[in-house]
Amino acid sequence: MPSTLIAGAVPGTTSPHTPDVADTTLTGDFATDRDTATGLLRTLTARITELPTRGERTEHQQRTADTLHRGARTLRRDFLARHAEQVYTELTDGHTRHLRLDRLAELAADRYPGLVPGRDLLAADGRLAQRDKEGWEIDLGIFFHAVLDSPRAGSHLLCTMLRPTPDALAALPEYRRTGRADLKLATVTRRDGIAHLELCNDAYLNAEDDAAVAALETGTDLVLLDEASRVGVLRGAPMSHSAYRGRRVFSAGINLTHLYHGEISLLGFFLRREIGYIAKFTRGLCLDGEAGGERWWPQADKPWVGAVDSFAIGGGMQILPTLDRVVAADDSWFSLPAMEEGLVPGVANLRLTALTGSRPARRIVLWGHRLRAGDPDAALLVDETAPADAMDAAVERAAQHLDNPAVAANRRMMTLGEEPLDLFRRYMAAYALEQSYRLYSPDLIANLERTWISRRARSGGGLR
Repeated sequence: MPSTLIAGAVPGTTSPHTPDVADTTLTGDFATDRDTATGLLRTLTARITELPTRGERTEHQQRTADTLHRGARTLRRDFLARHAEQVYTELTDGHTRHLRLDRLAELAADRYPGLVPGRDLLAADGRLAQRDKEGWEIDLGIFFHAVLDSPRAGSHLLCTMLRPTPDALAALPEYRRTGRADLKLATVTRRDGIAHLELCNDAYLNAEDDAAVAALETGTDLVLLDEASRVGVLRGAPMSHSAYRGRRVFSAGINLTHLYHGEISLLGFFLRREIGYIAKFTRGLCLDGEAGGERWWPQADKPWVGAVDSFAIGGGMQILPTLDRVVAADDSWFSLPAMEEGLVPGVANLRLTALTGSRPARRIVLWGHRLRAGDPDAALLVDETAPADAMDAAVERAAQHLDNPAVAANRRMMTLGEEPLDLFRRYMAAYALEQSYRLYSPDLIANLERTWISRRARSGGGLR
């Protein structure tokens, strides 16, 4: 049935040369709707880019921009609700091409102008602090929500993101030969059949950003592809920061300094992290070029031990439910400051609820409840605690125990029961949309400003 799109108009936001979204009707015919939608979206995008940048606008100009965005996003969502699967099928040549997030978005911007922001718009926003960005990534969130919400397209995209990265394939021969890879912000070292993946973002107490996510995914691929190792260990490297000099730190979560400066991206961090290396911890790699959707089954997966030293904050804590054994130093602690930051904590809302139950999960996510390794509630996340000076031996024992041929089959069946691919796909569809809006929410910007001002006042900084 035809659908008329309605966007609330603000005086002065249309011109004789600008069609009104309220007059636009989608018919359900793909070719007709494509031409209608892209034609109007190009016009609305041009109107927005003609305005001064967000930081230089008057209140009236910002209201105009908000109205134009609202109309454009209504149209994008309506078009994609009808045609996302056909768009994805066309972009991937009938699901025969495996396009990662960034390449898929670029191709969509080229073939469907206005539907997805192009490189120039994203690059312009990428040079600005988070508070000054236009927020074009919200439109990426709308696009990937629709793609992931389609069972066929979404499953194909998830399997594409489970394939080894080009960087990992390039580094693999040398890693196989030497048993070591230096990925700058991460290292991989093989010892006695155990592969140790260490995050080493020393300047930020092992906080994660786009570059760290890329390094961790490459390292994860190397661990899973290398036939000479049978178990993976995830750990944080020792730090040089004055408060933790010489001590290992598992993770300080998202790098809030980089987020404040606008250097954390929706695709390169938030989505790539969840359906890239963390999904590979859970599901392994997809190596079959023809695999996709319901027919996919892991072809390269291994058990993982998490070794938590000092603390696992935010994103660090999010990882723990995906690991097969978590060994924590007895003085370590865990927290998910989602409300403090204003973000959705990855897939933690799904996994923690399944792991701990509803009430503890709400205390952790909604109330910022901090857990210490020895707390009774922490037993739902931590399998074993050890004194800090005995962690190496405890981690080694855990890895040796998981070095068993029967482990892989059993963990695959557990994952199938705990988190079926279709459940994960539907969660990630909603997450793509919710997190894209959260990134540009006034409360998140205010939280960043308060954190930054407080950090500058302390003049030490660098803790996240």
